[in-house]
Amino acid sequence: MNKIVIVILIVLGLGLIAYNVTLVDFKDPFQGNSIIALIGILAALCAIVLLLIYSTSKKIQKKIEQD
Repeated sequence: MNKIVIVILIVLGLGLIAYNVTLVDFKDPFQGNSIIALIGILAALCAIVLLLIYSTSKKIQKKIEQD
């Protein structure tokens, strides 16, 4: 994947996190739609971590190929 695509996907993930934080009812976060928003936050965080791991692995692969 292109570096621009990875950055765009990370920004979209951060946007999803920001949106889902607005849906969480902090008085009762484990009831109703709040739990769905928490799952969405967790899923977006996982996606961002996977994209960062992929980006790092591509950098390592490029260094290995240069040597």
